[in-house]
Amino acid sequence: MRDLPDDDSWIPQRLEAMGRTLQAERMRQDLTQESVFLAAGLNRATLQNIEAGRGNPTIITLLKIARVLNVPLARLVEDRDSSGTP
Repeated sequence: MRDLPDDDSWIPQRLEAMGRTLQAERMRQDLTQESVFLAAGLNRATLQNIEAGRGNPTIITLLKIARVLNVPLARLVEDRDSSGTP
């Protein structure tokens, strides 16, 4: 069985990584924050907070963003940390 962290201290790092991935994909597609949050039916602050690694986005919010970006949700939330930690 894999060793799991004792606490949730790893979560902010994962949220920041997810935000960077989302922002990079949005920019790769040459989309503005405005076009994404409007198409997803979100408010500006929600998208800004997610991209900044703040807050606690719901799965529904992430699904909406993934759909607008036309990428699998897994691409936005995958753990790209090669150390194997969550």
